[in-house]
Amino acid sequence: MASEPHRMTWLNDPIMLDYTKYNPDQLEYVEITPLDQLPPGERLFVEVGGKSIVIFNLAGRIFAIGDVCSHDNGPVGDGDVEENEIICPRHGARFDIRSGRATSLPAILDIPAYPLRVENNMIKLGLPKS
Repeated sequence: MASEPHRMTWLNDPIMLDYTKYNPDQLEYVEITPLDQLPPGERLFVEVGGKSIVIFNLAGRIFAIGDVCSHDNGPVGDGDVEENEIICPRHGARFDIRSGRATSLPAILDIPAYPLRVENNMIKLGLPKS
């Protein structure tokens, strides 16, 4: 797969994977879709800057994580959602959708979490500035 090298880079990021903790002046925001196109309970798969990302609407609150399981580097976004966690469809690892934190084995490493904001009904995704 062409995106596998990006996934490995994310998992070896020496700084941090929870980009929601970055200072706003370290981020650039990219328009994704109108908020009304992502109703509660739905998810949206996007590719931004060569990274596969999943955006979730959990009961009206939106969150974004990298579409990668840190256990096997496969996609996680199609997994079942239980409360605030996504379950990897292959081996059952769980991640907190709000922070990317690994919450159960076999995953022990967190996955990327991205800040989102809504301006004029448009969902915008924050990425670290180059």
